[in-house]
Amino acid sequence: MVDQKKFALFLATPDSEFVKKAYGGYHNVFVETFGDEGEHWDSFRVVEGEFPDEKDLDKYDGFVISGSSHDSFENDPWILKLCEIVKKLDEMKKKVLGICFGHQIIARVRGGTVGRARKGPELKLGNITIVKDAITPGSYFGNEIPDSIAIIKLHQDEVLVLPEGAKVLAYSDKYEVEMFSIEDHLFCIQGHPEYNKEILFEIVDRVLRLGFIKQEMADAAKATMDGKGADRKYLETICKNFLKGRVPAN
Repeated sequence: MVDQKKFALFLATPDSEFVKKAYGGYHNVFVETFGDEGEHWDSFRVVEGEFPDEKDLDKYDGFVISGSSHDSFENDPWILKLCEIVKKLDEMKKKVLGICFGHQIIARVRGGTVGRARKGPELKLGNITIVKDAITPGSYFGNEIPDSIAIIKLHQDEVLVLPEGAKVLAYSDKYEVEMFSIEDHLFCIQGHPEYNKEILFEIVDRVLRLGFIKQEMADAAKATMDGKGADRKYLETICKNFLKGRVPAN
């Protein structure tokens, strides 16, 4: 019998009422995007100080770090604890997929610099340009590598200086580091492969209601999805290939 693959999700954000009602929580959103039948997924609410014991880290085949409304460069106890765990996972060469806040945390742990986005926040569906020369054909990106990928973006911070040994895999007109990898075990994405139009629109409405953005920005964010969608299938495939060590067939 094949051993059941086990994955751990580090949730750096609480569930919104909408996500709880529509999907039963972010755990389900991530597992639906990155999980496969027969796998076991555990969630740890790291934002609330919930972490696995270090002795249990080895039983997992891979890890995913979610986005967060918190700044990746802050020194809250839970953020420092998360950095410690990620450092340990890096030493163990465990596969870690970092999304948005998670992407920045991995850069921080490896000695890069993260901070406020120099060209301002982003809240939209946007295109990122793939650095084809940095990607080995037949790697987790597959054999047909597109020139660009449409992805939902929602962030006010960015990776300002890449860690040593990191390879930029994608960039955009506003951000130099949209995707990067380090060796074969760390893969980081500034955008949100797991988000769909409904999740984006609900977040836009919520941050507008809370006064964090103006109506003009909210309207512009929604307009980016007029008749368009993220390349969710492709993003899902490359993330799964990475986490599970799959090499696509020719």
